[in-house]
Amino acid sequence: MTRRYTRDLDSWWRRLMSEKLAIRRNSMMAIVLSAIGLGFTCPASFAADAPVDFERDILPIFTRFGCNAGPCHGKQAGQNGFKLSLLGFDPDFDYDALTKEGRGRRVFSLDPTRSLLLTKPTGENPHGGGKRILKEGPEYRMLLGWVVRGMPRRLPDAPRLARISVVPQRQILDPRGIQQMRVTAHYSDNSQRDVTRYTQFQSNESGIASVNEHGIVRGQGVCGEAAIMARYMGAIAVFRPTIPLPGKVSAATYKALPRKNFIDDLVWKKLQRLQITPSSGCSDEKYLRRVYVDIIGRVPTPQEARTFLEDTRADRRTLLVDALLAEPEYAEHWSNKWADLLRPNPYRVGIKAVLNYDAWVRRAFRQNMPYDQFVRELVAARGSTYRNGAVTLYRDRRSPAERTTIITQLFLGIRLECARCHHHPFEIWAQDDFYSFAAYFARVGRKGTGLSPPISGSEEIFFSVEGGSVTHPRTGKVMPPRPLFGQAPVIDAETDPREALSRWITSKSNPFFAKVMVNRVWADLMGRGLVEPVDDLRATNPASNPELLEALASDFQNSDFDIKALIRTVTASHVYALSSLPGPRNAQDTRNYSRHYRQRLRAEVMLDAISDITGVPESFAAMPPGSRAKELWTTRIGSLFLDAFGRPDPNQDPPCERTGDTTVVQSLHLMNSENLHRKVAADSGWAARLAGSKRGSAEIVEELYLAVYSRRPDSEERIIGQGVFNKKGTTRRQATEDLLWALINTPEFVFKD
Repeated sequence: MTRRYTRDLDSWWRRLMSEKLAIRRNSMMAIVLSAIGLGFTCPASFAADAPVDFERDILPIFTRFGCNAGPCHGKQAGQNGFKLSLLGFDPDFDYDALTKEGRGRRVFSLDPTRSLLLTKPTGENPHGGGKRILKEGPEYRMLLGWVVRGMPRRLPDAPRLARISVVPQRQILDPRGIQQMRVTAHYSDNSQRDVTRYTQFQSNESGIASVNEHGIVRGQGVCGEAAIMARYMGAIAVFRPTIPLPGKVSAATYKALPRKNFIDDLVWKKLQRLQITPSSGCSDEKYLRRVYVDIIGRVPTPQEARTFLEDTRADRRTLLVDALLAEPEYAEHWSNKWADLLRPNPYRVGIKAVLNYDAWVRRAFRQNMPYDQFVRELVAARGSTYRNGAVTLYRDRRSPAERTTIITQLFLGIRLECARCHHHPFEIWAQDDFYSFAAYFARVGRKGTGLSPPISGSEEIFFSVEGGSVTHPRTGKVMPPRPLFGQAPVIDAETDPREALSRWITSKSNPFFAKVMVNRVWADLMGRGLVEPVDDLRATNPASNPELLEALASDFQNSDFDIKALIRTVTASHVYALSSLPGPRNAQDTRNYSRHYRQRLRAEVMLDAISDITGVPESFAAMPPGSRAKELWTTRIGSLFLDAFGRPDPNQDPPCERTGDTTVVQSLHLMNSENLHRKVAADSGWAARLAGSKRGSAEIVEELYLAVYSRRPDSEERIIGQGVFNKKGTTRRQATEDLLWALINTPEFVFKD
């Protein structure tokens, strides 16, 4: 027996030396002998050049080579019987999976080189993931050394990863320039380590700047700015390369640009860094239609257009904005936007509950309720669904987890859904963060018959109860209510935890609250959010102009969260009033606001505009006569037009996704819809009244252009328009209807410019 063990030990020793492990022979033999007496397990006292810690040294290897990624062993069911936590978010689970499962096949202490942990990734044994590491590489030596040392879970006094940093953080690159990133890990004992080799990299704009697995960033020849994410063991840092447009623009050019408020200053500063020059300002006609559609959700009447265009006051645009913000239509238009985000399916939660919910939102906008109060009343809502529409939020979202995802995404711009099951792959949020936040909703009680789709007609009452808890699904631990960061007000037994949460969310010290709202409003007015998607604020998805987002959020806070004041600030800027026509140095720009980005009219805005222009109102089921499309309280109210132009699908849960794209269906609908034809050709319609008036053909043409485009026709358009009336065999009414139909079927009508 002794002779056989000696022969095996000599063979093991030669194999280890062939891997160039710097191990003293006397230490090795001591470990081997100890292993024999302890059932072939190598103790952690194994001596080597440097100690190996599982979390610090081993887990990064799995993450770097994709072993614990979603397509491999990190997916929910694992791969071929071997499962790891996604991206190493649960080190205890991973350690047990390696050392305690698989009957010792994955790590073989008696002969470490035969461990599947080593033979699979090196290709010695068949491996679905292919060959991942080299036997002569440092990763193989590290893994082998860890097995030889007895697979220690954690070394005594091992430092914890505190953060990572990236160098450089910002850099101007040539269009085809190359930049090597360097990532440094900073530990709790103030030590540092270069971890570039084990860092994962990802570009949010690979068409502008790409990055490879080694952290080498390459410009793609396109002007713009990218964010390169560096992720190491759950910690994230971002490098932002900027690629200016070739050629130089003098500083005097930017200094001479108009500046009406801080928005202009910060946009011009960004454009100067990119060497992009903005388009010229838009005409009064463009500004008129743009601001009408943005603020009150309709196009101006011919008389309103004529009045503004004939106004010679220097401050006419400012006065127009103030007048529109005072219009009752402002509240209907903007509450319709928020209804998209909050409105549930009435067949699920009940028609009366959804009607009351919609009425509550509209009442808040009619009162110009401060945004922080709006959110506090929603988050801490209580009472009956028949009396307080805000509680419908809790009728629709019935579990603490469901409430967590909607509230964090709507009011903080933080998408926590991933952290419900595992560590967020692109952020710092973990399961502990998710379920601690969910604990704020554990004491929401309810009384009533609940949901009974497809009717759900009963009343339900929501209130705060004394008991209730949320447990961590993996550990079983009862989670105390805790905000995602910072400190929340203390909760006692008599306090509804949601009251404390609502104060934390709406606090001026919470950087996410104001930012996500100003980003939504900016996206509505400017055609693109500073952050896209608008409700996904994170380090790895930075704003295209971070300084501007900060400044807008600060200004919003200083106005005590007045949404009208925010709209007034944006529309007062020169940037808002830029032309959409590109110039030679901004044709490529789609995110830095060097020109106005055209948007297709919102479905409700377009239908209301057609009704106004034709003089024939739309009729909707479940609505009073004369109701406008933006006043609809549910997407369940039928309308082929609204469905064709992208209003939310009522069969979704929740029905909140709206499409702004143009489609062939939309073009065909404008050209062939029987309902639109009836409006244009109605005997009581505006076209018939114009044709029957004493106006000449030139006046009719001008009136049609003012109604549809909010501008007068140019000389060529006048000639073409009057030519329709002069066509042989065409009556005045036919000519008026044909011209009106033609104008509606043009991009100038369909798009807000």
